Amino acid sequence: MILQGIDLTVIAAYFLLTLVIGAWSARRAGRNAGEFFLSGRSMPWWLLGVSMVATTFSTDTPNLVADITRRDGVAGNWVWWAFLLTGMLTVFVYAALWRRSGVVTDLEFYELRYSGRPAAFLRGFRAVYLGLFFNVMVMAAVTLAAIKIGSVLFGMSPLVTVALAGTMTVAFSAAGGLRSVILTDLVLFGIAMLGSVVAAWVAVTHPAVGGLKALMAHPNVAGRLDLLPDFDQPDVMIPLFLMPLAVQWWAAWYPGSEPGGGGYIAQRMLAARTEKDAVGATMFFNAAHYALRPWPWILVALASLVVYPDLESLRQAFPGVDASVMGHDLAYPAMLTFLPAGWLGLVVGSLAAAYMSTISTHLNWGASYLTHDFYRRFVRPEAGDRELVRIGRIATVGLMMATAVLALRLQNALQAFQILLQIGAGTGLLFILRWFWWRISAWSEIAAMAISFAVALFFAVTELGLSAWQELLIGVVLTTLGWLAATWMTRPTDSETLRRFVSKVDPGGPGWRRIAESCGEQPEPAQAWPVKAGLLCMGLGSAAIYGFLFATGNWLYGRWLPALGWTLVAVTSVIVLIPAWRRLEATGLGRDHG
Repeated sequence: MILQGIDLTVIAAYFLLTLVIGAWSARRAGRNAGEFFLSGRSMPWWLLGVSMVATTFSTDTPNLVADITRRDGVAGNWVWWAFLLTGMLTVFVYAALWRRSGVVTDLEFYELRYSGRPAAFLRGFRAVYLGLFFNVMVMAAVTLAAIKIGSVLFGMSPLVTVALAGTMTVAFSAAGGLRSVILTDLVLFGIAMLGSVVAAWVAVTHPAVGGLKALMAHPNVAGRLDLLPDFDQPDVMIPLFLMPLAVQWWAAWYPGSEPGGGGYIAQRMLAARTEKDAVGATMFFNAAHYALRPWPWILVALASLVVYPDLESLRQAFPGVDASVMGHDLAYPAMLTFLPAGWLGLVVGSLAAAYMSTISTHLNWGASYLTHDFYRRFVRPEAGDRELVRIGRIATVGLMMATAVLALRLQNALQAFQILLQIGAGTGLLFILRWFWWRISAWSEIAAMAISFAVALFFAVTELGLSAWQELLIGVVLTTLGWLAATWMTRPTDSETLRRFVSKVDPGGPGWRRIAESCGEQPEPAQAWPVKAGLLCMGLGSAAIYGFLFATGNWLYGRWLPALGWTLVAVTSVIVLIPAWRRLEATGLGRDHG
């Protein structure tokens, strides 16, 4: 495709804006590590919430949704819709606890919660394991999507795309730290949302599609509109619906949807100015992530089934695209080729904005692990703030280079999604319970990490004929049994560390009664434990967001009665949630603790 002058002007304006924000933030970010990695813990809830949702809105996300929808229909999106339950648990149970902990990174939590050499090892190892390995895998999947978009729209080689996208993102990420990332996210999210809506409009009004009503009636689409899979087909229902809702959301660790919070979501919560801001930010993120954004992507995916009904039609339309990256996820950028001049610059700029938002967050997050939890903790404990900022900037550049190398070897976004799910299988329950059960120790986490990785590696190198969901379930069972055994077979965390943790974080609940009594404290009444109220709010919040998600879908489908029903569910859930949330705050969760 050929970009017109107006397209180039719009794209150049995006890039210039990000560089200006990075330059403006650079001086303040260079003051100390707290500013560079946590923006001085001064961010309001709405700005952090936008940043969270902008980070998860990247170039690979619409490609992934297109891949899933073309393969398994709209109901196939339950593989990620189910993570809403994880998000709501973080909102109403864990967000305030993270902010109350006062750590710089979620890995510093290990030496707040655990003790001795195992805790130090866990912190250092996961700094490299997550900050480098996991982080680069996620960024490579995002960059792969940028490669496909550049290949389809402009015929650019993968190497050129990676060089252009990476250089621009590193420039403002390394300069301005988290503050520049968050401020840029505010602008880029608006641009990215507008671009996705424009892309959906152009796709639905394509002459071959003929509008929304014709799209829903088209034979290539009509059988793929159900929001729930066919329960009479277990081979479809189990992997697409039952496993995500029954197991995956609490058992699997996935970046951005960590059970108990973590990663860059925890980084945003730790950057909040108050506990209440941390809770509000995560609530905004989940509402926007699941209720606001999916349908423009789904509409483009459905329209692509009319224009490009199979992979062969995509191959014929784009013969110059490398065969190694040809997949159903290519359908999303393929539909963008129909954008008229002017709109093309807007949408291409929105995709660039989405890419830069996600990559910049991961670069800063990964650099915080490598700098704070590895370099400062184990290499140079005496390092000053300016040295730490310099190391953080070097780590940022290094992470981008590693990402570029891996991105050139991946083939599709769903491939990376499944790899990350399998590696984290079985660790989720531990991350949920470690806040509320004193007996969990560093050895529990070490065992969970080692077993889950070993199981994933075993499935990667052997051919047992198992489906992805069967491998996930086996991984969850083996990892859970393994870390539970390790918990009882190894020494617990020392009592003094546990007492300090309870005093600082105040998680409450029966799992800490023994430690509270050893501190001379009276056990709190069972009805005062805020987690019970938090679980009620979690259920109501999930019902509200799912209600809005399904109501929107049915309105688009023209199914008025189900649309009204789901709208009623959503509104009722919100009405009931508001006083329940207030009662939760009254128990102490989400309010400042001295």
